Amino acid sequence: MAVISAKLVKDLRDKTGAGMMDCKKALAETDGDMPKAIEWLRQKGIASAEKKSGRVAAEGAIGSYIHTGARVGVLLELNCETDFVARGELFQGLLRDVAMQIAACPNVEYVTVDDIPKDIVENEKSIEMGRDDLAGKPEQIKSKIVEGRIAKRLKELALVEQPFIRDSALSVQQLVKQVAGQIGENVQVRRFTRYTLGEGIEVGEADFAAEVASMSS
Repeated sequence: MAVISAKLVKDLRDKTGAGMMDCKKALAETDGDMPKAIEWLRQKGIASAEKKSGRVAAEGAIGSYIHTGARVGVLLELNCETDFVARGELFQGLLRDVAMQIAACPNVEYVTVDDIPKDIVENEKSIEMGRDDLAGKPEQIKSKIVEGRIAKRLKELALVEQPFIRDSALSVQQLVKQVAGQIGENVQVRRFTRYTLGEGIEVGEADFAAEVASMSS
């Protein structure tokens, strides 16, 4: 396997506008062959998607998904640049797929890791630092272990970091980039709400003995 240098990754990124990790993966998949790596990115719909990410995406649509049995529901806002694209089949398909993804991921609370409030991050760090299995370890090693655990935990909370339910080889972020590349516009997941039937309602246990007694008196 060819050695994938940082310069090679940068060159591919400059040529395609794709993200650093996507470029690195493309080169690894094609054994460092630049033309094949560019083709690989285009096939995945990633090339040029990054260049569009800085453009304003103020149009789009709000979609919904109700899971079988009507016990879980999702509202999702997905943005693009034009109303024309928002009405298109590719965009609407992505809207449905991402809404379904949210319904299938009850632990997901934020769109990206960057959206997670600092106080929640600090709280997670505090919990990890206090775990029994880290007791007695040098602070430097302890910090590295906690850093790795926190990174994993935060990814579990972020929608775009999840493996796509229809194709686990793709993350939700990569799926969005694919569609953005195919339709030629910046596409962004803006916000979502997930509803679970009965969530937050306290249900008291019925005292059937007392109920029967009151009926017979």
